[in-house]
Amino acid sequence: MIHRAMKDPVSVLITGASGGIGAALASAYARPGITLALTGRNLDRLRATVDAATAAGATVMHRALDVRDRAALTAWIGEVEATRPLDLVIANAGITGGHHEDAEESVDEVRNLIEINFLAACYTIGAALPAMRRRRRGQIAFVSSLAGVRGLSHMPGYCASKAALIAYAEAMRGWLRDDGIEVAIVLPGNVDTPMLARESGPKPMILSADRAAAIIRSGLARGRPRIAFPSGLYWLLRASTLLPAAPVDKVLNRFRVTVTAYD
Repeated sequence: MIHRAMKDPVSVLITGASGGIGAALASAYARPGITLALTGRNLDRLRATVDAATAAGATVMHRALDVRDRAALTAWIGEVEATRPLDLVIANAGITGGHHEDAEESVDEVRNLIEINFLAACYTIGAALPAMRRRRRGQIAFVSSLAGVRGLSHMPGYCASKAALIAYAEAMRGWLRDDGIEVAIVLPGNVDTPMLARESGPKPMILSADRAAAIIRSGLARGRPRIAFPSGLYWLLRASTLLPAAPVDKVLNRFRVTVTAYD
């Protein structure tokens, strides 16, 4: 049985909604009769997302905060739940990372990637899950990356953070299967966002943020447990994990990629 939260959610929370895929998802879901709870770090960019969603007819609750602040994030989600119980929670907030033009990725950068890309998603879902379990209805989505399928030498910390998210989501899906809660793992490839703009080098099969959001929304509506795109790149990476590591590493290392560090 597919729950209403999958087919037609009326209350949706999205983290990382101030730009990129998060803003595009807010636009995809915005319509009369829906309540969106949106958060992002940059208040000005978040307001732009809020204004667009409001113009489309949605009721919008928003809060600018750092998803690493577990107490603040949990308190805000509690406020949202008290106002409009959540049907769908999309843990989307994330940053990129990797080796730079003039320096390798630092341990501090790896820690930051783990905190934002993995732990903050756990905080988000952990805050929303108890009420969903009491209602025995809901859907949660973890936005990971195709980079979590196979480690890439130019961005080890990023790949690790996204691979952890895949494993966590899969475990949560099995745990919650009898509680009326659907769990999806989203694996985007190259999406044309400011985050991707920080990466140099080849960017095969690039998609617009709006197209990515449409694919995600469609996959969630159909209750798909894994939403990976573009499919060709996904299966190529999956196949690479079955091949001997040395030749795959040799091929991947031919592509020089660097990542611009965050200020």
